[in-house]
Amino acid sequence: MAEPEFTARGVRIEQRLRSLTRAGQIRISGGRLELLTSYGSEIDSAPVRAVRASKPWFAPDDRALADLNGKRYLLTLGDHDLAPGETGPPAARRFIEAVRRAARHDR
Repeated sequence: MAEPEFTARGVRIEQRLRSLTRAGQIRISGGRLELLTSYGSEIDSAPVRAVRASKPWFAPDDRALADLNGKRYLLTLGDHDLAPGETGPPAARRFIEAVRRAARHDR
């Protein structure tokens, strides 16, 4: 199995006003984006070329929106995925860039 192109753990995944998980996972691997619960069961998945990822207006840097299969998810990603002592862009921005990069390579 190929190494995932992007992985984030401890992600809060919400749909509308409903919290689906407070410690979920996001994985981009093999041209697919998967939203998973903390136990690893699938909430939703779609080919990355069919996913729209963006930053909500007036939201903190740790939040991103993902549209999959006609559903909109609000994702709250923390900076805790970085290696100790490492700094970098906020996790939400890394997620959005990873979706766009994977969609370009999937064509």
